[in-house]
Amino acid sequence: MTFVTQNLITPENSVFVFVDQQPQMAFGVRSIDTQLLKNNTIALAKTARAFDAPTILTSVESEAFSGYVWPELLDVLQQDPFERTTMNLWEDKAVHKAIKESGRKKIVLSGLWTGACINFPALCALDDGYEVYIIDDACGELSPEAQYAAMTRAEKAGAVPMTSLQVLLELQRDWSREKTYKATLDIIREHYGSYGMGVDYALTHVQHAPQRGQYPQAVDRKHSQAA
Repeated sequence: MTFVTQNLITPENSVFVFVDQQPQMAFGVRSIDTQLLKNNTIALAKTARAFDAPTILTSVESEAFSGYVWPELLDVLQQDPFERTTMNLWEDKAVHKAIKESGRKKIVLSGLWTGACINFPALCALDDGYEVYIIDDACGELSPEAQYAAMTRAEKAGAVPMTSLQVLLELQRDWSREKTYKATLDIIREHYGSYGMGVDYALTHVQHAPQRGQYPQAVDRKHSQAA
């Protein structure tokens, strides 16, 4: 029996929006280590792709100020960004149209900076009846205080804070889902530190998988118990 509350993010009800992950925007980030920020953002992008959720990529003033979107993110998403001039992507007709045409009412937001280019569209989307999920560890600000203030403002308005790993596990939910089982473990092993090491240990020492390249079947419950 499968029971899924509408409160959960699924590939069928969500659209992932990646906002201004560009060099100049990252240079000023002091709320999170920038390498960790990139790691979590790439993991989030891989998650969206693994579960075939729609993605929208945006950039702002690429030529005049911000530089081009991180190449690692472009490699994962394989799409051209919507280039904007406005800080608020909700005021950009092309981006707003793409979000609306996705048909999804849950918006998963990540990007730079949280207090402006994330908060502004989040507040507007909430006003328009969307549900907004802000991925805290894939966003950044000029200081920890600025990040806290931005996340607090968004949460009080109705946005939901999450982490990139939470999103991945919420989409997988069941280790017997073989279609996305390997991709989920690959993302965990590459991007999530001690959890990934624990998965490596469980696979090789508990399930006796080869050290590289192969996985036991997802229906084997040993992984979910050990990891």
